[in-house]
Amino acid sequence: MQARYDDPYEDLLGLWSDLEAALALLLTEPLRIPGFAIKLRQLDLWLQDLITQDSDAALYLMFQRASSTTVGYSPSHAVVCAGLCHILAKELELPQSERDTLIRAALTMNIGMTVLQNQLAEQRTPLNSQQSEAVKQHPMEGRLMLERLMVRDQLWLDTVQYHHVVLQPAPLAQLQPLERLVRILGTVDRYAALISPRKTRSGRSATESLQVLQQGGQYADEVKQALIDVVGLYPPGTYVQLGNGEVAVVLRRGKSLEEPQIASVIDSDGHSMYPPIWHLDGRRPAITSALARSSLTLDLDLRSMAQLGIHSARGNAELYRMVKLPGSRR
Repeated sequence: MQARYDDPYEDLLGLWSDLEAALALLLTEPLRIPGFAIKLRQLDLWLQDLITQDSDAALYLMFQRASSTTVGYSPSHAVVCAGLCHILAKELELPQSERDTLIRAALTMNIGMTVLQNQLAEQRTPLNSQQSEAVKQHPMEGRLMLERLMVRDQLWLDTVQYHHVVLQPAPLAQLQPLERLVRILGTVDRYAALISPRKTRSGRSATESLQVLQQGGQYADEVKQALIDVVGLYPPGTYVQLGNGEVAVVLRRGKSLEEPQIASVIDSDGHSMYPPIWHLDGRRPAITSALARSSLTLDLDLRSMAQLGIHSARGNAELYRMVKLPGSRR
């Protein structure tokens, strides 16, 4: 299940793809798969292993996937939400039991409309009345489906049923477990949805997505602030505009929210840069803004982007063999 640091980067990419594919099968054909709850817990453990191995590499892959394609949206969105919830659970100091329930709710919150959700991500026309009703009813349909699948965890069932409910502002510590999980999951769900593109709209940048989150009060901002603290203003896998006109991809979180590790991938003339230019701390151009993936006019090579992200996590000489240092191209 776990990839070693000296494995080829394809191994880690393959593990993430396999996780998403396994979840897609589980959510698409849940009644035809015996032992649903057990298999979902196994996927949760799989996700934990991948994030524990290197959370920056995990974020890089999640944000790259979420911002670049509409194919297989439902399981991809579920994996991103579950991954973010896993990272947030530690930051928010959730009890282990609440953390487990939160992740399983994140993985299954849209089980009541998995096929429809995939279809809508690809659909260029507005929802028809039947689709709108199905979207409206999917939280309850999800709960009913999980009950048919012999899920007996009432907090899990309730969190799925109410994950779109907007709660009155209050400190997280003062909320009941259900209210706390609903607030966290609802925030993460919307954040991830804002980043992800549809055929009818482009995805937003991570920074813009944070700005448009509507939490309704100072206490509700706890979750948004925790997202900023653990993911950053410029999460790994997202893109930024640099002061020198280049576009860079964020590789890892840095010592501060404003200074992540980055590598330029598009030059100031709009041309793809190969190899990328990795910027050392203290010797890089300033970041002027976050960019949505949809704002990039080039189709960047996904293999190179993934390789750059995974190799940057290793922190060894292999990184230097695939990227140049600032100034080496001149």
